[in-house]
Amino acid sequence: MSSNGLIKLRERIAPLRAEIIQHPAFQSMKSLEDLQRFMEMHAYAVWDFMSLLKSLQRKLTCIEVPWQPVGEASIRFLINEIVTGEESDIDPEGDYISHFELYMRAMKRAGADTGLIERFLHRTSEQGLDAAIAHDETPDSAKQFLNTTFRFIEGGKPHVLAAVFTFGREDLIPDMFLSFVDHLKSQFPNEVGTLRYYLERHIEVDGDHHSHLAYQMTEKLCGNDPIKWQEANEAVMEALEARRLLWEGLLTAEVK
Repeated sequence: MSSNGLIKLRERIAPLRAEIIQHPAFQSMKSLEDLQRFMEMHAYAVWDFMSLLKSLQRKLTCIEVPWQPVGEASIRFLINEIVTGEESDIDPEGDYISHFELYMRAMKRAGADTGLIERFLHRTSEQGLDAAIAHDETPDSAKQFLNTTFRFIEGGKPHVLAAVFTFGREDLIPDMFLSFVDHLKSQFPNEVGTLRYYLERHIEVDGDHHSHLAYQMTEKLCGNDPIKWQEANEAVMEALEARRLLWEGLLTAEVK
C-alpha cells in the first residue's frame, strides 16, 4: 500500500508528467528518419539513467574494500536487484547485456547515428564529464538534461536520487510511440526489431518489477520525514521539466 507521501508526490507531478507523455515531439514522428533522430537524442537519457542508478548503488551499498554493511539490508536488496536487471539483462539471443548497450545496438540496427553518444562517452573518459557536456557537439537540451541529473548526483541525497530515479526516468515513453514503432516494424522489421525488443524489456522489467522496487526504495528512504518528501517533490519536478526540454530539442532539430 502506497504511503501518503508517495500518493501526494504522484498527484503533484501528474500534470507535468501528462504534458511530457503527450508532447508534440511524439506526435510529429512519421518516418524512420524521425525515429533515428529521436534515438540520437534519447541516447543521452538512457546513458544518464545508468549513472543515476549507479550513484544510488554507491550511496546505499558498500562498494569498498574492506567491506562493511551499509544501511538497511532491505534497501540494499532493492537497489541491487534493479542494478542486476539494468546492467545484466538478456538480449534476443539470451546473452547478457546492459540496457544501454542494447539501446546502442538498436540504434545501429535502425540506422541512427551512434557517433554522437560514442564521442560523448569518449570525452567523459578523456576530458571529464563537464567538458563532455559543454562540448559544442552536445545538443543544448541534452546539456541541461545531463547537468540536472548530475547536480542531483553531486548533491548526494539518497532520498532525492531515489525519487528522481523512480518518477523522472524511463516510464515517460507513451503508448503512441510504441504504436509508431510497431508500425515501422511492419515496414522495416530488420531495422526496428531490436528497438522493439528493447522497449518490450523496458515495459516488462522497468515498467513493472523495477518500478515497484523503486517505489519501495523511495518510501523507505523518505520515511515519515516531511522535509525529505518536500525535497523529493521539488527534485522530481525539476527532473521532469528537464525531460520536457529534452523533447523540445527534438522539435528544434538540435541533433547535429
